[in-house]
Amino acid sequence: MKLFLANPRGFCAGVERAIAIVEQMLSTAEEPVFVRHEIVHNRVVVEHLRARGAVFVEDVSEIPLGALAVVSAHGAPISVFREAGDRSLRLIDATCPLVSKVHLEVARHARQGRSVIVIGHRDHVEVKGIIGHYEHTGAAAVMVVESNAEAEAVAPPTPDNLGYVTQTTLSVSHARGIIAVLRRRFPHIIAPHAQDICYATENRQNAVRKLAEACDLILVIGAPHSSNSQRLKETAQGEGVAAQLIERPEEIQAEWLTGLRTLGLTSSASAPEHLVASTIERLTALSPGLVIEEFGKPEMISFRLPAGLSDFDRAEPDSARA
Repeated sequence: MKLFLANPRGFCAGVERAIAIVEQMLSTAEEPVFVRHEIVHNRVVVEHLRARGAVFVEDVSEIPLGALAVVSAHGAPISVFREAGDRSLRLIDATCPLVSKVHLEVARHARQGRSVIVIGHRDHVEVKGIIGHYEHTGAAAVMVVESNAEAEAVAPPTPDNLGYVTQTTLSVSHARGIIAVLRRRFPHIIAPHAQDICYATENRQNAVRKLAEACDLILVIGAPHSSNSQRLKETAQGEGVAAQLIERPEEIQAEWLTGLRTLGLTSSASAPEHLVASTIERLTALSPGLVIEEFGKPEMISFRLPAGLSDFDRAEPDSARA
C-alpha cells in the first residue's frame, strides 16, 4: 500500500502561536496559568498542557483575582476582556490574528450602524466571540447564518445597510454557497476586505482535494469537536472519497485498510505533528512494506508572539490588559 502525506497539514501559525504563548508562560511563571477554554480544539494538546500545569476554565469568574490568564486561539467576546480587567487578571490574548481581524470587521460595522450576518456555526466558541464584538445599540443587529436555507430566510432589520463576516474555519465551498444567496437577496451587502476563512483552512482543504484524486481512503487526524477537522473530512467526502476522522492512532481499524492500494493522511490545523508520526507507525504495523510519499508543499508562515509576553510574570495585578 502507498501512503500519501498531505502538505500543508497540521498546526497553522495561529495555533503554533497560541500554544507557544502558554508554553512560555508555563516555563517562566512561578504560579498557575489559567486558560479560558481549550487553547486549541485538540484534546492531546490540552492534556499535554494540563500535565504541565495549565488550568483550563470556561468562565473568567473561575479564575482567581489577579491571576495569570490566557484567552484561547478562538478569541472571546469583549465582555470577557472587561471582566478580566475587573478581576485584575494579568491577561495575555492568544486569539489568532486572523480571528482578531474578523472582530475588528464586526466592530467597524457596528460603529457604522450596520446589521451584520455572521456565517458560521452558532454554537462554536469562535462565533460566540465574533458576536461578542458587536455592540451597536440601535436598530441594527448581529445574526448567525449556518446554511443556504437560513440565508434565504434571514431578515436583517437594516437590509440596505448590511455586512457579513465568516468564521475562519468553514468549508470554503459551503461558505461560497451561503454568500451567493446573501448577495442575491441583498445586492448592497458589504463583504470583508479580504476573505475571512483563514489561509490555513483553505490550504488544507485544497490539499485534501488534490489528495482525493490519488487515494482510495483519506485519514484526517483531528478532534471531533474541531471545526477545521470536520471540514477536512467533509472535503474528502465531497470529492467522492471515503474518509475517517481519528483523534489518536489506536482508533484506526485494520479492516479500513483491507484491499487498499492508496491511502491519504492529513492532520487538522490544531493537530500536532507527533500524531502524524505515531499514526504512520501504526499504519506500518498494520501494513508491512508501506510506501510513504510526501504530497504537496508545506506552509512557511508564522505569527509574532504578543508584545509584553516576556515580562508578563513581573506585571502587577492592576496592569491587566483588556
